[in-house]
Amino acid sequence: MGVDYYKILQVDRSAKDDDLKKAYRKLAMKWHPDKNPNNKKDAEAKFKQISEAYDVLSDPQKRAVYDQYGEEGLKGQVPPPGAGGSGGFPGGSEGGATSFRFSTRSPDDIFSELFGFSGFGGMGDFGGGGHRAGVSGFPRGMFGDDIFASLRGGGGEGSGNPLRKSAAIERTLSCSLEDLYKGTTKKMKISRDVPDSTGRSNTVEEILTIEIKPGWKKGTKITFPEKGNEQRGVIPADLIFIIDEKPHSVFKRDGNDLIVTQKISLVEALTGYTAQLTTLDGRNLTVPINSIISPTYEEVVKGEGMPIPKEPSKKGNLRIKFNIKFPTRLTSEQKTGIKRLLTSP
Repeated sequence: MGVDYYKILQVDRSAKDDDLKKAYRKLAMKWHPDKNPNNKKDAEAKFKQISEAYDVLSDPQKRAVYDQYGEEGLKGQVPPPGAGGSGGFPGGSEGGATSFRFSTRSPDDIFSELFGFSGFGGMGDFGGGGHRAGVSGFPRGMFGDDIFASLRGGGGEGSGNPLRKSAAIERTLSCSLEDLYKGTTKKMKISRDVPDSTGRSNTVEEILTIEIKPGWKKGTKITFPEKGNEQRGVIPADLIFIIDEKPHSVFKRDGNDLIVTQKISLVEALTGYTAQLTTLDGRNLTVPINSIISPTYEEVVKGEGMPIPKEPSKKGNLRIKFNIKFPTRLTSEQKTGIKRLLTSP
């Protein structure tokens, strides 16, 4: 069995570039030899394994060869995909297809690229066939406990060059009341700067999928970790989308309740009224009201409000308010008749 780089980095075979970086950062911090003074030899070997795995899986060509041919492909037993002749890979032409060998980067170069620190030499190349060179050690003070504290966000005296994280980027995500009632999926296209292996910055585009859950409220935040621009020595910013609720033509939201106001006449207020509504999910709702409707009266319909996010099977209430239209004038006869009706036993 060859080396399983995916298992070493503790990622799935479908892992994207961001997944690989996060896995590498976590494991490199854990297994660096200076963090394991009582078990330095094993830590050095583990640290080099982690670096080797990241070097292969983060390079599209090396990863393609590894996925198809395994470790043997990386050692030069098979040509890289589409290599043709020499294909720009070291190794010469003798032996034909067996002469290809991918170059590798030293663990300290990889660590410098991911964490933004340089000048930690002495680790040497780890070879294409899994032959791991020894580690000669890192200078204390430049890469000691203070540096590790700064990478965790603490810093401290002598930390030298602490790795900071860019401030979060916040964007408003407008949603209709229907979206927040039923739930929906929104796709957002973002552009960000990402350095290539030479350090040159390239603009890449990515589609982010946001699952809007039924009942989410204005102000709900959805965070995509480290989706900001990438640059050496800086952890990319988190991208945060903040839910905003568009005004609705019929309903107004109050927490988990929905409020609707209906215009009715004084006669309807006194003699009875049937409210006809179309719900946010398109149902026709009929609500007969037999009570006398005063200007402050509310008809409450249980369970016809917004879904409750923590209990999706439950909903708030629908509260119907009324705007009563009073007559602008009454004849003497009408006044007499009303007075007689309202004062009769």
